[in-house]
Amino acid sequence: MTLSDELTPDAISVGAHAEDWRDAVRQAGALLTATGVTTDDYTDEMIATVEKLGPYIVLAPGIALAHSRPSPAVQRAGISWLQLAEPIEFGHEKNDPVWLVVALAALDHDGHIGLMSSLAAVLGDTELLDTLRDADSPARVLEILTTTGNEGPAS
Repeated sequence: MTLSDELTPDAISVGAHAEDWRDAVRQAGALLTATGVTTDDYTDEMIATVEKLGPYIVLAPGIALAHSRPSPAVQRAGISWLQLAEPIEFGHEKNDPVWLVVALAALDHDGHIGLMSSLAAVLGDTELLDTLRDADSPARVLEILTTTGNEGPAS
C-alpha cells in the first residue's frame, strides 16, 4: 500500500485558510473525522500534544505532522492533507512558517511505520514538495503522488 492508496480525495484540502496553528490542526483533524478515521476527540488530543510538548511536529521547513498517541478516538489508521493558502506560525525556531499540515492517526505504535516511510520519501523531495505546494485540487495532489514513484510502500 502506498501513500496515495491511503490518502483519499475527501481527506485532502487545498487552499485552506487557518487563523492559527490550532485552527490548522483542527481542520486537518476534521478531515480525519469526516473520513471515519477518528472521532473529534483525536483532534483535541493532537492540539493538547502540541500545547504540552511544543511545536516539535513541525518536522521540516513548512511542514507539520499533526498526531497524537494511539487512543480510543482512533477508529482506523489514516492520514489527511491540509495545504494552506497562507503559511502560519507554529512557533518552531527553524521550520516556520507551515504551509502543509499532514495529520496521522494510528491504532498502535507500529501500525503506521510503513506509511511514515512513504510520507518521509515525499517530504524529503524538495522538487516534489514544490509541485505539491502548487496543486490546486485534491485530485491533483493524488495525481502528483501517484505519478512520482517516490512514495514507496506504506505497508
